[in-house]
Amino acid sequence: MTAPTSLTYRDAGVDIDAGNELVRRIGPLVKRTTRPEVMGGLGGFGALFNLAGKYREPVLVSGTDGVGTKLKLAQQLNRHDSIGIDLVGMCVNDVLVQGAESLFFLDYFATGKLDVDTTVSVISGIAKGCELAGCALIGGETAEMPDMYSPGEYDLAGFCVGAVEKSAVLDGSAVREGNVILGIASSGAHSNGYSLIRRIVDRAGRPFDLDIGGVALADALMAPTVIYVKPVLQLLAAHNPGAQPQGIHAMAHITGGGLDENIIRVIPDGLGLDIDSSTWPLPPLFDWLQREGAVAQREMWRTFNCGIGYTLIVPEAAVAAISADLRGLGLAHWEIGRVVRASGEHRVHIR
Repeated sequence: MTAPTSLTYRDAGVDIDAGNELVRRIGPLVKRTTRPEVMGGLGGFGALFNLAGKYREPVLVSGTDGVGTKLKLAQQLNRHDSIGIDLVGMCVNDVLVQGAESLFFLDYFATGKLDVDTTVSVISGIAKGCELAGCALIGGETAEMPDMYSPGEYDLAGFCVGAVEKSAVLDGSAVREGNVILGIASSGAHSNGYSLIRRIVDRAGRPFDLDIGGVALADALMAPTVIYVKPVLQLLAAHNPGAQPQGIHAMAHITGGGLDENIIRVIPDGLGLDIDSSTWPLPPLFDWLQREGAVAQREMWRTFNCGIGYTLIVPEAAVAAISADLRGLGLAHWEIGRVVRASGEHRVHIR
């Protein structure tokens, strides 16, 4: 009887050597994101971060997210260098909403067969996003799982932890009738609505070279999410220097659910939103998507950010000063609406 052939993990589709090569190559990328509080380096079973001395009453704020089917577009276009920025942006911008500084980030990358060059490109984007947010890429997981993914496919998820002084937490409780909504510009669709976007693009014949407001459609669709962390933290330091909300009463990150469903999440019961869509220009990408997809206006509001990626809820008396600082930080923005009295299910009016 013939002895069975000796099998290895590589025969089963998992290349440990490729994984080790990946760790070697991403080491310098991770090092650029380090912060003084990080203890140790890559390779441990757990990542260590020392909070001692930085906060009096720290409240930890965590967030986790992915980038949805924008991944499919990145793989279709073979453009992997900025999708990691999207991943970080989705997490750190959420954590920022409650006034928290992002401290550290971990990623999860899963694929059927590890392509080291592609993976390094993705992780380089994650590291860049962490640099933009000022948080440390403190660890992560790379999983090679044969038969789970088709050739060239990978999945991506991230996890972020931030911290804020207990007295400075923004929870929306300070919001009052008459507060002004300042909308800060997005860079495009960010990472939301891509299942609909890809359907529209396919129906249009995938015209990736089409000029959309001076850039190719592919570039407009793959523009990375704006990471608002550093400038917004500067605004908070200037306008909310003490305990409890002062100049900025609440904030919202415009993600899945669009303008229709995100801002209202930080508005107390009994209040609603009156948003005037004529106060800011609809970016060319969203105009093209609406026309090509024959997308109803309400569907646009509840699917896409429509050019507004982040919002601040502020008292009318603070609008001028905060607007001036936003201009100084290079952030395009508009007064897009107000907080109004409202009750029942329909508390958001976009006109």
